[in-house]
Amino acid sequence: MATSASSKLNKAVKQQYMELPQGDKVQAMYIWIDGSGEGLRCKTKTLDSEPKTIEDLPEWNFDGSSTYQSEGSNSDMYLIPAAMFRDPFRKDPNKLVLCEVVKYNYKPDENNLRHTCKQIMSMVENSHPWFGMEQEYTLLGTDGRPFGWPSNGFPGPQGPYYCGVGADKAYGRDVVEAHYRACLYAGVQICGTNSEVMPAQWEFQIGPCEVSGDWNGAGCHTNFSTKEMREDGGLKVIEDAIERLSKRHQYHIRAYDPKGGLDNARRLTGHHETSNIGEFSNGVANRGASIRIPRAVWKDKKGYFEDRRPSANCNPYIVTEAMVRTCILKEEGEQPTEYNK
Repeated sequence: MATSASSKLNKAVKQQYMELPQGDKVQAMYIWIDGSGEGLRCKTKTLDSEPKTIEDLPEWNFDGSSTYQSEGSNSDMYLIPAAMFRDPFRKDPNKLVLCEVVKYNYKPDENNLRHTCKQIMSMVENSHPWFGMEQEYTLLGTDGRPFGWPSNGFPGPQGPYYCGVGADKAYGRDVVEAHYRACLYAGVQICGTNSEVMPAQWEFQIGPCEVSGDWNGAGCHTNFSTKEMREDGGLKVIEDAIERLSKRHQYHIRAYDPKGGLDNARRLTGHHETSNIGEFSNGVANRGASIRIPRAVWKDKKGYFEDRRPSANCNPYIVTEAMVRTCILKEEGEQPTEYNK
């Protein structure tokens, strides 16, 4: 959808105001996931002093009837601060605050998947699960087409773009460089970035952390290991985990995108370095498999494996929770097990 001329604001004028002193006050931007399970919402609160820990941040509320999260007759929802980062947009001492959402009765919202994920992770803390998530994304222009693509055609076929160098191969590097530096400033555990197979497509990697056309689609390949996998002889533990994953393929497909597999059906075609959504597969250094064991891991007989099925718009909490349930808690069947709290 085209944007109107009135949508174009003067960034230089804004910068004049952003350079004004803010005194002793601090702006804290509270961020949460809305009722769609994908969309982000935010609102900013003024604090009298800079918070040093998450405990220094107050709870807040919002109108859930305007975010697909409650009825208008009982619309109050509450924001519970869960993680705090330096704000790379407003800069120090301002903060970005990631929040859990609870209802009027303080029960978790249906899309508060961090809550259940945290419970599952607490059950396996002795296994020290590590996750490294590779977030792929595509830059889009205001016309809705991939950034830098010809307005009436397509760029040359893929091949020279992956980890490409030069303005004719890497489209939008300025955005990527700004994003990388913003993550470092904020304190996000970013460990790398690269241009991807499709022009205007990029990837950044987070971790390791404990908690249409002839083009590659975008996913969120998830690397996973436990303490046993990282120790000598860990390859056997990796192979056992993959065997359990093979018997629970449909459960993971449903967990790996917000539409229960419908979004992934367009990407996991068996082409363009993907597996087929209807079949489970694994292999060493095989980027066309559901699960890839890196060649170095196979050689060292220990390390990690990569689940290549999660979609680019996956919820990382449900992806990591599903992997722990199957690989460590050894759950079986098509539904997650309920545990006594």
